[in-house]
Amino acid sequence: MRPQFEAVMTYPERFSNLPAYAWPRLRALLDSTQAGGDPVNMTIGEPQHPFPAFVPDVLAKSVGEFSKYPTNEGAPELLAAICGWITRRYSVDVTPDRVMVLNGTREGLYHAAMALCPEVKNGKQPVVLLPNPFYQVYAIAALSVNAEPVMVPATTATGHLPDYASLPADVLDRTTIAYICSPANPQGAVASPEYWATLIALAEKHDFKIFADECYSEIYRDTPPVGGLEAVADTGCDPERIVVFHSLSKRSNLPGLRSGFVASGPKNIKEIRQLRAYAGAPVPMPIQRVSERVWSDEGHVIQNRELYRAKFDDADVIFAGVNSYASPEAGFFLWLPVEDGEKATLKLWQETGVRVLPGAYLSRPDPNGDPGQGYIRVALVAPKEETQRGLILIRDCLYT
Repeated sequence: MRPQFEAVMTYPERFSNLPAYAWPRLRALLDSTQAGGDPVNMTIGEPQHPFPAFVPDVLAKSVGEFSKYPTNEGAPELLAAICGWITRRYSVDVTPDRVMVLNGTREGLYHAAMALCPEVKNGKQPVVLLPNPFYQVYAIAALSVNAEPVMVPATTATGHLPDYASLPADVLDRTTIAYICSPANPQGAVASPEYWATLIALAEKHDFKIFADECYSEIYRDTPPVGGLEAVADTGCDPERIVVFHSLSKRSNLPGLRSGFVASGPKNIKEIRQLRAYAGAPVPMPIQRVSERVWSDEGHVIQNRELYRAKFDDADVIFAGVNSYASPEAGFFLWLPVEDGEKATLKLWQETGVRVLPGAYLSRPDPNGDPGQGYIRVALVAPKEETQRGLILIRDCLYT
């Protein structure tokens, strides 16, 4: 049963310790000063490569379906397309009852916690684990279900992935959900098969679910990242142990489409679908028709990946003389070390016009410091020439 009403925090108390969202903080930092050159925006991870050429035609042919209420879980044709993509990408057979269509991954990452987090774990307040730095929806989801968010540093020492196994047993025994982002935002680190095996074994031992945010899975340098569904299948673990989230925003350069999916075991998906039926907004049918076609096409994804690979190659050359530079495995961000992220961001803007994001806007301090404070995040989403110009300005301003 839920604790007595007097013991439950109210909305203002529960969210009062959250820092301001990253983008208002960034505007407050920079917008009162002049750019030191022609602006180059390298802040938000909004893909700017072309989306598939067939999208307008598919949308036009299905526009009449805006007159219909969409199906809650997703049209059968779209669910089949998603299942087919999962099988091709991860060699895992998934049936439609294990998938639900989303309005992008953020919706799913939040609502899955609402649907699947118990109110009590072993007679105590539940814990939700998240990496630090982190995508801020993880923290707000934890607080919304009245769980204790436990932020675990993802630093150079841990391969930029959280070492959840280092936590005390009493914390792990209260854990209900562990968020993992691979490839990681912001560092671009990829969970290895060994990392996955360790995390799955930990989840089995302490009985919690893994929420795998995999929206950057198709932007990689060489080797396709291992996915959560794949890792669970390889270990023979119950698929209810993992909940994975994917999107067309990064894979297909369609951030405004707001289309993705969540996949898990049938019991988890049943619970998530039920919450959606009461409290969610199904994806409009024309968007579902476009999504069906996009998940079924891989050619544009390969071309997109090549564009990012070329920009990472440029970054490796431009920062070759910077000892602290580390080339990421995947994703489309650089996580560049600096003495102070806010000061470096302000200096860049005032002297060059390059706009980046302080790492501390994605993290929280802990007793050992703030794992994001000594970094800036640089998005490589603009066209190649603009990205190249921005990277050279960053190098010359901060590292020479």
